[in-house]
Amino acid sequence: MRFAMPAPPLRWSAELYWQVARRGFRRFATYRAATFAGVFTNTVFGFLRAYVFVAVFAARGAIGGYDARDTLTYTFVAQGLLATVYMFGWWEIALGIRSGDVVTDLYRPYDYQGYWLAQDLGRGLYHALYRGIPPFLFGLLVFRLLVPHSPLLWAAFALSVALAICVSFALRFLINLSAFWLLDYRGPGVLMLAASNFLSGMLVPITFFPGALRTIATLLPFAAIIQTPVDVWLGKDQGWGLAGALAGQAAWAIALLLLGRLVLRAALKKLVVQGG
Repeated sequence: MRFAMPAPPLRWSAELYWQVARRGFRRFATYRAATFAGVFTNTVFGFLRAYVFVAVFAARGAIGGYDARDTLTYTFVAQGLLATVYMFGWWEIALGIRSGDVVTDLYRPYDYQGYWLAQDLGRGLYHALYRGIPPFLFGLLVFRLLVPHSPLLWAAFALSVALAICVSFALRFLINLSAFWLLDYRGPGVLMLAASNFLSGMLVPITFFPGALRTIATLLPFAAIIQTPVDVWLGKDQGWGLAGALAGQAAWAIALLLLGRLVLRAALKKLVVQGG
C-alpha cells in the first residue's frame, strides 16, 4: 500500500524546544576527547594563520580598514566560531531521509524544522563555550588581541553569534533536504562548504577582497556566518550600523528558514511510504 505523507500535528511548546536544545548541548558534552582534539586543531591553525598575517602586515600598514591587531583578533575569533557555526560534515537529516527514519520523525507531534533548529542551537552553545573560547584565550596569551569593553557590544556579539548559527543551520537544512531528490546529496554539501569557507570570511576577511568580489560576498548570506559576528566583536559597526548588521543577519535567517519550510513542504508532497 502506498500513501502520501501527511503533515503531522504541530506542538509549539517553549518547554519542548528548550529541552531539545538542552539535549543538543548535553549530547556534544559527552564527546570530551573530540572537544579537546578540536580545541587543539583550531588553536594550531589559528596560530599558523596568525603568523601568516604577521608577515603580511610587516610590509603593509592596513588592508581593507583592518590593521594588524584587527586581523589577528579576527583570526582567533573566527577560529572560535568555526565549530560554533558548524558548516561542515552535518548530514543527520539526509541520512534519516536515505534510511527512511524521516517518516517516523515527521509523524511526531512537533515541528520538524523547529526540532532540528533547537537542537542545533544547543549544540552551538556548547561549541561556543568549549571550542570557541579556548583558542581565543591561547591567542590572547601571545598577541595583543582586541576585547570588547562595552556590555552592549558583548550582548550584540552574543546575539550575532546566535543569528549566525541560525543562518548556518538554515543553509545546512536546505542542503540536507536535497537528499529527497538527489542520490548523491554530498555533492551540493561540498559546493556549499567551499563557498562558505571563501565567502563567509573564514579564510580571510571579506574586506580584503577586491571591489566587485567584496560587494558580491557582502550581499550573500555567508557573510552573516563569520564576517558579521567578528566585525561586531571588533566594533566595526556602531549605533545604527550595528543595528543594521544584526537586522541583516536576522533577515537572512528568517528568509532561509522560510525557504527551508517551503522546500520541506514540496518534499512531503513527493514523499510516499511503502507499507503492507
